[in-house]
Amino acid sequence: MSEAINIGSIDEIDEGEAKVIPAAETGTGEDIAVFHAEDGNFYALNDNCTHETASLADGWIEGTEVECPIHSAKFCLKKGTALCMPATVDARTHKIEVSGDDLLLYPNVPAVVDA
Repeated sequence: MSEAINIGSIDEIDEGEAKVIPAAETGTGEDIAVFHAEDGNFYALNDNCTHETASLADGWIEGTEVECPIHSAKFCLKKGTALCMPATVDARTHKIEVSGDDLLLYPNVPAVVDA
């Protein structure tokens, strides 16, 4: 299991916004975007859209989905599922926990979400 990375306070990411954790910090070789969804929860996905190179953190968050800013592909923040064309490949999820006021990211540990 991957060790947790403290990525800062929950107050650093407003609801409906995202923060990019650089690949150099994640140790995964890829940037990871941490989203504060409209349901109040935090989710983490690889930042790169699976359809074409674009930062998902620059996309639009609606509910528990993010829309890519380039070609409008949508992804489920909970499971990483590609929800519409042109994306056909799911985004990789990463476990994220709230510990007090801190956000802990577990790179390469898939998120386990009930819904």
